[in-house]
Amino acid sequence: MTPDVAPLDRKAPDDGDPALPGLAAWHAGWAVAVAVLALGLRWLGGEGGPAFWGLLASAVPGLMGLTLLWRDGQGHRLLILGVWTAAAVVAALLGGGLGGDLAGLMVMPVAAGLSLGGGRGFGARMAAMGAAGSALAVIVGLGAAVYGVSPDPSPLVAAGAGLIALSAFVLSLRLGWRAREVRLTSARGGVRRAEAVLAGQPGLTLILDPAGKPLAAYGAAPAALPIEPLFESGLFAAVHAPDRTAVVAAIDRALTGTAAAVRFAPRMALDRRVTLLLRRFDDPGAGGPRLIAQAFETTADHAREVALDAARAEAEAQNRAKSRFLANMSHELRTPLNAVLGFADIMRQRLFGPLPDRYADYAASIHEAGAHLLDLINDVLDVSKIEAQKYQLNPEVLDARDPVAAAMALVRPLADDKGVSLTGVLPPEPLTVTADRRALKQMALNLLSNAVKFTPPEGSVTVTLGAIGPYLELVVADTGSGIAPEDLKRLGRPFEQAGDGDQRARGTGLGLSLVRALAELHGGRLTLDSTLGEGTAATVRLPVAAPVSAPAPDGGAEIIPMPSRADR
Repeated sequence: MTPDVAPLDRKAPDDGDPALPGLAAWHAGWAVAVAVLALGLRWLGGEGGPAFWGLLASAVPGLMGLTLLWRDGQGHRLLILGVWTAAAVVAALLGGGLGGDLAGLMVMPVAAGLSLGGGRGFGARMAAMGAAGSALAVIVGLGAAVYGVSPDPSPLVAAGAGLIALSAFVLSLRLGWRAREVRLTSARGGVRRAEAVLAGQPGLTLILDPAGKPLAAYGAAPAALPIEPLFESGLFAAVHAPDRTAVVAAIDRALTGTAAAVRFAPRMALDRRVTLLLRRFDDPGAGGPRLIAQAFETTADHAREVALDAARAEAEAQNRAKSRFLANMSHELRTPLNAVLGFADIMRQRLFGPLPDRYADYAASIHEAGAHLLDLINDVLDVSKIEAQKYQLNPEVLDARDPVAAAMALVRPLADDKGVSLTGVLPPEPLTVTADRRALKQMALNLLSNAVKFTPPEGSVTVTLGAIGPYLELVVADTGSGIAPEDLKRLGRPFEQAGDGDQRARGTGLGLSLVRALAELHGGRLTLDSTLGEGTAATVRLPVAAPVSAPAPDGGAEIIPMPSRADR
């Protein structure tokens, strides 16, 4: 439990206490009154015995109380109260005890405790300690009376001391009452200022009980959530029925100490939305937890979100429709195009007789253009299947060198015609993988076609195939024109191309996107490294390579590694 008394070396409980000047004046008035009484009795009445020195000793705590003007703190006030107690004990000894001339001064520790008390808890302790100081002075006075320490009584001294003590005690009561009144007024002013700040905020702040009933409201209420119905019927009655479960869940979550937020439709304005922010706070005076709820109208935000969701759904539907259209069109175009290619090939090879050279050239051009168009249609069909998530891999155990070598064989005539050196660096031993043969060949073919296409004559294209742990790594490097850094970020998406207009006219922008998609279907990835004017290296890494067994030791026994804990 946190104590309500600050450490003794801290400032007083009320820094800048408005009652401090009055407290210092009370001490100063006491010191002056006691000193005047002592000196007057000495000069006028000739009183110079123990009572005189007892009165002078009683002026010391009054003088010490003046130090409150430049040094205040609970520890310092306790010290002053201790001096008051000591002065009362001295007065009891020198004044003759309870029946002596200075008996009235024994009440001063109580008066000092009442006047020096700060906050509510500290003030009660100071009053109790003052009462204990007066009791100690009374005990000492009884002892002085019993043991005969009693100077000659003086009615004039007794009357003066009693009158001053009574006046000081009454003033201390008045001073304590005034201090409490000032503190209460200051506290009420702070509450009013806090309420004014809350009332001036743009949103609505509610104080709720655990059942969701509003206890207080501050600020500007949203138009969709008027204040009066909230206090008449409660918060839940103002919430659209389907949203009440979410509001209840948010309140329960906030009561556990976690901030919660919920959006709901007001029952009287279903086209609007209100967001409620909830947080718990503990009010000791209320006997239980409370909730602070801030309500803001978020209809515009909700409308934007709905519009975005609708636009996203429409875009996804259009994308699916586009993919279906491309797939259907590609399929429908491929059948007649195969017939065109077949007839053009028959004419080109003159299978049914001689053909003028000019028409033979036309047939060759038709066959070449048709083959290019068929490749494009196949690419579009594959891209559409992948986007529609209908492309199915057919993994099998195979030697990765076979599809790569087949792709190189298909590209080699083009490389020879262009004067590009095509070199393959394939492992001498079989490279066993579990992958889709057609997809692996397609990836190698697309990368090789791109490399040869954008490599100038007398350049080179190198194909490297190998295994690194469980990964199959295919690298196609060329000495072509390279790719600018800003274009590298775009490549790999459908129909994205790099380079100038002449380079863009040589392709469709589907090759690399197909490679990337097929690699990702295998759980791998495609990376491009390029330097403009020097060349490009495309790397495909697929986690499809078969693990390599350890060599058999002498004797023919095979070492089979134990599976890891994660593989069991």
